[in-house]
Amino acid sequence: MSSIAAAPTRLIKAEGAGNDFLLGTGGWVRRLIDDPELVVRLCDRRLGVGADGVLAVERISARFIRITHRNADGSPSAFCANGTRCAARVAVEYLDCSGRLRIETGWAEIPAHVKSEGVTIELPSPDTPIQHTLDTDAGAVTGWLLQVGVPHFVIATTDLAAIDLDSVARPLRYHPDLGPDGANIHLVETSADGRLAIRSLERGVESEVLCCGSGVVAAALATMADTGATTLTVVPISGDQLSVEAMSAPPMTPSRLCGPARLVAEIQVLD
Repeated sequence: MSSIAAAPTRLIKAEGAGNDFLLGTGGWVRRLIDDPELVVRLCDRRLGVGADGVLAVERISARFIRITHRNADGSPSAFCANGTRCAARVAVEYLDCSGRLRIETGWAEIPAHVKSEGVTIELPSPDTPIQHTLDTDAGAVTGWLLQVGVPHFVIATTDLAAIDLDSVARPLRYHPDLGPDGANIHLVETSADGRLAIRSLERGVESEVLCCGSGVVAAALATMADTGATTLTVVPISGDQLSVEAMSAPPMTPSRLCGPARLVAEIQVLD
């Protein structure tokens, strides 16, 4: 059965640990997939609804959905971890899906488990994670480069809250060593209690975001590789806590990401 024909036509706002999205079902699916200019207008925080991106959510069966993600600038994205977790929540609440389901993304098929307190997803191993040094005008910067659906460059630092993220991350965003489309840039700091604080400049949003889910996974796996840990609590600037569990030896390992995914509102767009 066609998921587009069967599903209700709704535009829903949701957020995962502060990473916010507009998720479309039914008649919204093709609009969000086919019209990047509409996506830009909807995601504008002054002239539109406001969001870090959109996801078209198609119900294939009670245990299987397909999602298509676009960033706030209208560009397509192979994967968005917090968006995937929010899509799982929408599938259960609006599309009569099971609390345990699989989600087809542009990167991989992702198992998800929706519970009252949060949504857990299982991710494949990152592609060829390496420690890498980038030469910049301000000097050499060493970090971990990992592909968790999309590329992430993770830099360990101290005094994270006081750093001007834009001045540090912006010159690295399109560094030639990070590929033609650049990478998401993350600065992380391990606290005395073992938790990992993170700040993220996200591609397609082109500014600091309250959370980047795949960046949380990349940062956790990179930190685990350096410390030997296999579980880690990560705290983005939203203040929410997410847990990352390595399923084998980090960083080249499948992982689980668990955190909050909340429905915010249903949107009626006035064309």
